[in-house]
Amino acid sequence: MPAAPDPFVEHVCELLSPLGPVVARRMFGGWGLSVDGMNVGLVAWNTLYLKGNAETEPRWLAAGCQPFVYEAKGKPMRLNYFTAPEEAMESPALMQPWARLALQAAVAARAPRKKAAARSRRV
Repeated sequence: MPAAPDPFVEHVCELLSPLGPVVARRMFGGWGLSVDGMNVGLVAWNTLYLKGNAETEPRWLAAGCQPFVYEAKGKPMRLNYFTAPEEAMESPALMQPWARLALQAAVAARAPRKKAAARSRRV
């Protein structure tokens, strides 16, 4: 885990460590979190948000997790990231199923781009 100057970000990187080395980078006043070059989460307003998608969203919502919402041009904008369950913030073992769910969404997000790139090379 690369050292992050923010203690909360360091804690979050440790929680996500079962996925592999977590890279934390400053981004838009917060932090982007990636594993193997894939975005799995972000930290904004001292809150961890993990990547989701249409397939995994019901699990996040069923666990009481909140979506990431920010304001742009006076309108609320929602991204496919969700807060982690409160109990998952206690240890890497409790975070592991949620971290894997975020990684699953990150892998799924990466897949269509590879197919599109392969198609454009054939043309």
